[in-house]
Amino acid sequence: MPERSPAHTDRRRAGAFGSAAEEYDRHRPHYPQPLVADLVARDGIQALDVGAGTGIASAQLLQAGANVLAIEPDPRMARVAAGKGIRVETAKFEEWEPAGRSFDLVVFAQSFHWVEPRVALMKVSTILVRPNGHLALLSNRITPTSPTRRDLDEAYADYLDVTQRPAIDAVHDVELTAMVKECGFTIERRRVVERLHYATNEWLNMVFTYSNVLTLDPMARAGLRSRLEQRIGAAGVDAQNDAVAVICTLHR
Repeated sequence: MPERSPAHTDRRRAGAFGSAAEEYDRHRPHYPQPLVADLVARDGIQALDVGAGTGIASAQLLQAGANVLAIEPDPRMARVAAGKGIRVETAKFEEWEPAGRSFDLVVFAQSFHWVEPRVALMKVSTILVRPNGHLALLSNRITPTSPTRRDLDEAYADYLDVTQRPAIDAVHDVELTAMVKECGFTIERRRVVERLHYATNEWLNMVFTYSNVLTLDPMARAGLRSRLEQRIGAAGVDAQNDAVAVICTLHR
């Protein structure tokens, strides 16, 4: 099997979300509140949400008491976030200019795999307050349990290579974990497990906001949706969300 290219090099997939910005905001899940609350140690901390999308995590951080600035490269996604009253600057993180600003917390909520990791880590290390500024990588890992993932993969087979699932949290890669440590961070992982149930349309609406599906042509998307709907049936989907916050503390 050919080696998989890093997600951040696939700009077609990276740019696909803006075409479904409203649907993304409506159907993507929020992050478990205990994980978000752990990140906001006190009211008024300065938080930077990188690759903020439509501001799902930004809004949760604001509600928890942080002052939030969002960075989002896609203007269509940024527009939705700004509509929630979130301060947004539209730029790729690698090109964004901090203009002397520093932050207590930098968050990538399911977005770290869309940046060049070493460049991003070095930039984060220059904008975190010292000592003990934090980088946090948030992820929701939602896995169907009934029907099982294998059951649903059978429906995907004619449309997608199921071995090429979208990356979620690149720092779980051993080499990238070593890179994080080389850049002066220590790593702690916090986890919340949720049992969920989705009505059939709720599940389909969510999975049709993922980049591997959004980049299919319209006829293939319609065919895949019909195939999944038939496979799931009226009972909907039971699922588990294994949500993780990878908290990286800067010590130098």
